[in-house]
Amino acid sequence: MWRWFILAAAIITAAAASGSQGQDASDLAEGQRLYQQKADCQACHGWAGDGQNRASEMPAGANLRETKLNRAGIVTVIKCGRLNSQMPAFDKFAYSDGRCYGKKEADLKAYPTRMPDPPSTLQQREIDLIADFLLAKIVGKGPMDHAKCVEFWGSEADPCKTYTK
Repeated sequence: MWRWFILAAAIITAAAASGSQGQDASDLAEGQRLYQQKADCQACHGWAGDGQNRASEMPAGANLRETKLNRAGIVTVIKCGRLNSQMPAFDKFAYSDGRCYGKKEADLKAYPTRMPDPPSTLQQREIDLIADFLLAKIVGKGPMDHAKCVEFWGSEADPCKTYTK
């Protein structure tokens, strides 16, 4: 009897933990809005997260559809940027106290590629929402196609017309 109780408790706990990453529709929509607007991730990574940006003046971002980073890695990169690259740090205090990669602002001068300022800084909750959106809609989803585009936008949006049905 106790074994069944323990097994049921473990299943319930696992189910609750897997759903605790902000997977409800309103959180995913907010993560998408932050990705597209406030953080303007699409300027470098493209709206589909495939690294195909449409803004020629912006650097090409990584293809997030193929990243091997887990949630913690994605959160760290959003928060701290990537050293010696064009990926900005979205945490306002990222290099003020060594919280990111153990580095401070003065340490960044040693890198030949200067990390740009982000379009805006993000709070931890916003970083988490973007990470959850990426994991739900972009990371590991393979190349974009018509069906994925419609699922991504929730309808037959203009970008989906470029893909064959």
